[in-house]
Amino acid sequence: MIKTFEKYPLATIVIIFILMLLIQLEVPNVTIMEARNFITAREMVLNDHWLLTTLNGEPRYHKPPLPTWITAISGMLFGLNNLFALRLPAALMVLFISVSMYYFSLKLTLSKKQSFLNSLILMTSFYIVAITNEAPVDIFTHGFILAGLYFLFMLFKEKHNSWKNAIVAGIFIGFSILSKGPVSLYAVFLPFLIAFGIVFKYQNFNKKILQFILLIILFLIIGSWWFIYVRMMDPEIFLRIASVETTNWSMYNVKPFYYYWSFFTQSGLWTIPAFISLIYPYVIKKVTHKKVYKFSFWWTISAVILLSIIPEKKARYLVPVLIPLAINIGFYIQYLIANFSKLTTKKETYPVYFNFGLIAFVGILFPVAVYIFLKNAISSHLTSYVLTSIALVLIGSFILRNLYVKNMNNVFYLTIAFMVATLSLGLPMSKSLNKNIDFTTINTIHELEKEHGIKTYSIGNLAPEIIWIYKGVIKNIYKNDEIDIPETKQFGLLMLNDEVGMVNHLLKKHYTLKLLKTYNFNVGSKNKERLIRQFYLVSKK
Repeated sequence: MIKTFEKYPLATIVIIFILMLLIQLEVPNVTIMEARNFITAREMVLNDHWLLTTLNGEPRYHKPPLPTWITAISGMLFGLNNLFALRLPAALMVLFISVSMYYFSLKLTLSKKQSFLNSLILMTSFYIVAITNEAPVDIFTHGFILAGLYFLFMLFKEKHNSWKNAIVAGIFIGFSILSKGPVSLYAVFLPFLIAFGIVFKYQNFNKKILQFILLIILFLIIGSWWFIYVRMMDPEIFLRIASVETTNWSMYNVKPFYYYWSFFTQSGLWTIPAFISLIYPYVIKKVTHKKVYKFSFWWTISAVILLSIIPEKKARYLVPVLIPLAINIGFYIQYLIANFSKLTTKKETYPVYFNFGLIAFVGILFPVAVYIFLKNAISSHLTSYVLTSIALVLIGSFILRNLYVKNMNNVFYLTIAFMVATLSLGLPMSKSLNKNIDFTTINTIHELEKEHGIKTYSIGNLAPEIIWIYKGVIKNIYKNDEIDIPETKQFGLLMLNDEVGMVNHLLKKHYTLKLLKTYNFNVGSKNKERLIRQFYLVSKK
């Protein structure tokens, strides 16, 4: 069966993608970043805000609109409140980036099998999967730029089709900028250029300088036209938002320079192979394509250094590093597949046994560990628990057996199967973590609005998750320390518990406040204040 997978790599990548991401696409709870994207997409369609984008009716120019346009189109086709439809574009970008990695690896003169390994490693890296739910626009910007770099590499290395490669590269890099600004330009494109210069020296570049200039002009036009349009149409708000965003780079979520030094852990299952693949003096002696390894190594290191320079740091910002790191890991895995059965030294074998043995034991112990952790909550997801337990116990047992006989080829594919089984079979059990007995969906607010004939407003901005579920706009009427009171006899007002005293003080002369309901949108055990609101009926005296 493995030979069949390797014979049809693209078909296998698609099948793994479907099993790993599509089957349970609707299961995870909507995150704050997803909610922002989904609300903006919904308002694009319903309010025709395709260029001057909005969130809860307010201008939102923090991110360029290309990913949201694609999300909105998917919503138009399959339903604006259809979670599967709205998540589908980001999920498909995982497939896109995986296929791009496969072809890019081939262009690096790697074998068909090693290119396949690189693609699977990238697809199953922890944050490549997590980013589609945590911050969906990121996968667009990094996916598009990898495709652009594929054509840029051909522009640098091949004699033919240089104008075509320049144009296509420029289009994809432009799409990347139109997805999240210059993020990937800095974190992927620039490290790529640095690594290419170190290893390949830009040989014969002077013959293609005009094509490269065209590429730059093209991606600048495609990537910047929306920013220019918004700057012209809504300059005051655009400049205010731009000022906040640029300030965040140096003032918000500031971490020390060394914060990213554990970047290889973001690859999840491949953490130890990732670390070993970066031990340059060791790996360079083991690989056949030494130049390509040097290239992926310096691409990875350059990306980490450049990201470390920026004061603002978050774990998900390391996703660009996982792209060249997957190639690095692929070199090490390919070496193990070819040579592990002949290795005898403990310093080479023990890390392998530990990494994949740990995965195996996690699979074998899964039924007991999950039962202890979830206890009675398992009963609501019993089918998922049983199927996942059987699959992971079998996979874990087979991993141990193949480690014992030193068959690393089987161990690698069993590790992929471990990831696929976990997400395709086990993800529904995550709903068991939704333990908040005080959870109240804000959907019921529409019943109260209808009962009292009122419209709902808020004090301060609401969490995007609340707006997403509400399926409408809730205007913030508290700005500049004043309440812009609606000209109606009654209205609904959502506010934090700490704001009730202040609002009552400002309105008590002319209005009465009556608590109708407390909305708690925390699905887990943690009670985040931003997801809790008191709903008051405000009536004129």
